Amino acid sequence: MPSASETIMKQLFNQPTLTGIFGVVVLAAACSTPIAMAQDDQASLQLLTDTMKTIDDPDVLRALLQGTLRGLEGRRDVLAPKDWPALARRLQESEDAKVRDLSNQLSQIFGDEQAVQRALQIVRDSQAPAKERGRQLTILLDQKNRDASDYLRNLLDHPELQLLAVRGYSAVENQDAPALLLQRFPDMSGALQQAVIETLATRRSYAQALLAAVESKIVSRDQVPTHVARSLDQLLGERFVQVFGEPPALSHDREEQIAEWKRKLTPEILDRADASQGRLVFQKTCAACHQLYGEGGQIGPDLTGSNRANLDYLLLNSIDPSFDVPAAYRMTTIATVDGRVVNGVIAEEDTTRVILKTVEQPRLVIAKSDIDERVISDKSMMPEGQLDQLKPQQVFDLISYLRTTEQVELAQ
Repeated sequence: MPSASETIMKQLFNQPTLTGIFGVVVLAAACSTPIAMAQDDQASLQLLTDTMKTIDDPDVLRALLQGTLRGLEGRRDVLAPKDWPALARRLQESEDAKVRDLSNQLSQIFGDEQAVQRALQIVRDSQAPAKERGRQLTILLDQKNRDASDYLRNLLDHPELQLLAVRGYSAVENQDAPALLLQRFPDMSGALQQAVIETLATRRSYAQALLAAVESKIVSRDQVPTHVARSLDQLLGERFVQVFGEPPALSHDREEQIAEWKRKLTPEILDRADASQGRLVFQKTCAACHQLYGEGGQIGPDLTGSNRANLDYLLLNSIDPSFDVPAAYRMTTIATVDGRVVNGVIAEEDTTRVILKTVEQPRLVIAKSDIDERVISDKSMMPEGQLDQLKPQQVFDLISYLRTTEQVELAQ
């Protein structure tokens, strides 16, 4: 016997107004997948509102709200259906906390100031769970909320929220961000310092402050990874090159470098290499983008099933990853109308939004109305010359780990 939620979904799917607009994803809303929406499709939102007015089952309401939110992901100030305010008040009285939370998120997209204030109250509540404060903060920043951005300074010293606060400054431009972040920079952990550098490379005004910090030795040149150097070069041009030098470019002597490493990576050397140490090197240099044995990021290909036993394959893709990069992994640079610059690979795209996978965020949703310029490079997201950044023994250990056939212990 079908559940109540399945019955409602089938009823919705059979509505002529929804067919062709929502497609089968309406039926899949129970699984929290997006309800597809046209940019100006108020009729669809009104129909969803009318449907929710007749439903008391919290499971069905959660499914519809989650699907609607995913369908509107990345959008702001959407015109609310005419009956939404009354429905939102009813949903806020629900005994189901998830229904209350989801409806409040939807109200924020509809520009409801009371919903915004409820979310801000949670963010500012030092007694609220850190996870919930962080979640509400992310929602507010996605809506470009200025009050949330201004509150980030209060979270920079919070152990569980400081990383989110640092990254939050990239979502909304804040003139105080560079000074606040660079003042704390010397006392931050390595992970936080990396987040500061990446954040300050997302906007021109931020990038100018970061370059000044490199000049004054607050930030070491060696702390700026290649993918960040690319962004700074795009934002600052010749001024960046004067201070930093030319960012790493595509190797013209690829064959020579590969031959040199093959001479070094003898069977005897690899037999003595430590794969456990190599796993540690992998975590620091590769895992942000690649998975191996189920661990790591999902920006680049999963390496678990790749041709890792072939030394030529490993060296070519480490030294010159852009030599033969598949279209799905080419770097896309997006400049937004409010001055943000992000680099990533496209995970999804529809008529209203682009979803990027970036080094900093596995899922970054950008509304197409917010895009000023988009450039697709013939380069891989993976920077060239990865091995040049490592000591020889680290390379030996990394190659040994990459050639393993099963997971090894992580070196302490």
